This record gives sequence, structure tokens and C-alpha cells, in this order.
Amino acid sequence: MKEGIVYKSTGSWYLVKEKEEENFYKCRIKGKFRIKGIKSTNPVAVGDLVLFQLEANKEEETGVIQDIKPRENYIVRKSVNLSKQTHIIASNLDQAFLMVTLNNPPTFTSFIDRFLVTAQAYQIPTTILFNKIDAYTEDEKDEIRHLALLYREIGYTCIGTSAVSGKNIEKVKELLKDKTTLLAGHSGVGKSTLINAIEPSLDLKTAQISNQHLQGQHTTTFAEMFDLPEGGQIIDTPGIKGFGVVDMEKEELDHYFPEFFARKKDCKFHNCLHLEEPKCAVKDAVEEGDIAWSRYKSYLQLIQGEDENYRVDIYKN
Repeated sequence: MKEGIVYKSTGSWYLVKEKEEENFYKCRIKGKFRIKGIKSTNPVAVGDLVLFQLEANKEEETGVIQDIKPRENYIVRKSVNLSKQTHIIASNLDQAFLMVTLNNPPTFTSFIDRFLVTAQAYQIPTTILFNKIDAYTEDEKDEIRHLALLYREIGYTCIGTSAVSGKNIEKVKELLKDKTTLLAGHSGVGKSTLINAIEPSLDLKTAQISNQHLQGQHTTTFAEMFDLPEGGQIIDTPGIKGFGVVDMEKEELDHYFPEFFARKKDCKFHNCLHLEEPKCAVKDAVEEGDIAWSRYKSYLQLIQGEDENYRVDIYKN
């Protein structure tokens, strides 16, 4: 039995890097493979530490995954078509980078907040990369600065990046060193382009934005992990349209909004949900402008189970 790390998942086959010899093997799952406690559309995810056995074929040496070692953490979301099932994007992460663009395609705060809540729940530090910073007008840059300030005040690191101009690419490379990093965001925000700027030898496929809907086209079909020459790994992921949050109790949701959690001790009721309760410190902070209204709106959408609002521009109303 060999031990290895899953570098790519295509649904039926997995690319596994053996830990000792560092050889890559195509592996499959033998029979029905299920993990206790997780109803997932993909029982094996990129980043998983697995045990596998080699099988001799005439054409190539392939393997069969027999077991998955316990995961340190993972990023999970609701499956797009199967609401009762989940999809594990990647596991055993040191950090996540969420790539955001103001337009072409637009990334709304409700999507950002859903991702941050999930990462917070699984204790995965997240940095927000405001990409394509070279393509914005001064007014749009002001909007980016406003958003960055909003999330910095909560405690998130925010970096403006551009693969075209090279802005802050070196800063991003430094953050990636010796860590396993998930790169997430909508299709078209520039994930593969940024990876190519960080490590040109990878030469990942990229595509233009669709003019019809101003949305990205799916160039990355499956999650895939790449080794970086200066140490560490980066995981490129397919563009995520929506981010359905999984298995969070209403009573614990405010734990994953750091600015809510910091104030809840001042609420009149210890089990305050920050809805209709009197003397709620969180609602008071929203009224006073100390908590962003967009964050409170995201919280309401989540607590009320409004999964369809991830592509809605809440500022229009």
C-alpha cells in the first residue's frame, strides 16, 4: 500500500502523487466509496491524503484508492443540482485566496460573504484578491478601495492584483510560499491567468470573457493542484457561480461573522439571532454604521435560507 496526495479529480479518475518517490499515478476508486458523515458528490477531493495500491495494466501502471486519511479541513458547498448533497472543493488547506472582480464578471458581496463564512467555519484563513486592478476607472478604483476597507476592518487581508501589469504578484508569491492554497472565484476573474503570472512554466489555459453575459467561460473543468518551485502548492478550481452554505445552525451562524461575534456578548439575550430581538448590539452597530449593511444583509439571507440570492446585486435595492 502506497501513500499519496490527490492532485487532480476528474470524477472517475484521480491523479495521485506518491509521497515517497514523488511519482504520479492515475487512480480510481474501487466499488462504492463513501465517507461517514459526508453526503458528497465527490468522495475523494484534491488535497486528500490517500492510501492506494498499484495494479498492473498492459499500457500503464494505475492504482486503486483504498482509504482516505482524516482531513484537517476542507472547503465544502452545496452541490449545484443536488440540494441535499455537498461538493468538497479541496481539503487539507493552509489558506484560501478568493479572487474578486468589480465587473467582467461582477462579484457581489453576498457571494464574498458566503465564501468567507464557510472558510471561517472550517478555520481556513482567507485573503481577498481584488483582481484586474489595471482595468478600472478611478471611480471603480474608489469602489474597490471602499470594499477593501470594509473587509480589512473585519480582519481580512485584501490585495489589489493584476496579472497584466504585474501589480502585487511578488507579494502574492510570498504568501504562497510553503503553503497549500486554494484559489477560488467566479469564472473569468482571472484565476488561471494569475497562476500563469506567478509561475509561467505551468502555462494554464485561459479564455476571454463572454461579451453576451459578461461572465467567465469555464476553462478549468476540474480542481487541480500544482507544485510551486519556491515551495508550496496552489489549487486551481473551476469557476463557482453560487456558493450554497452547508450544515450551519442558525444559532452558530454569527460565529463566522467576526464583527458579529465580537459584539454578541453585548446583546440583551445570550441566544440573540440579531433579528427582531430588543437591545441587540449587532443591529445597533448596523444602525450606527459600525457593521456594513451589506454584511448584515448577507447574514439575513443565510439565516433565512435564501440560496438563490448569490448572484443578486443587493445594492440595486
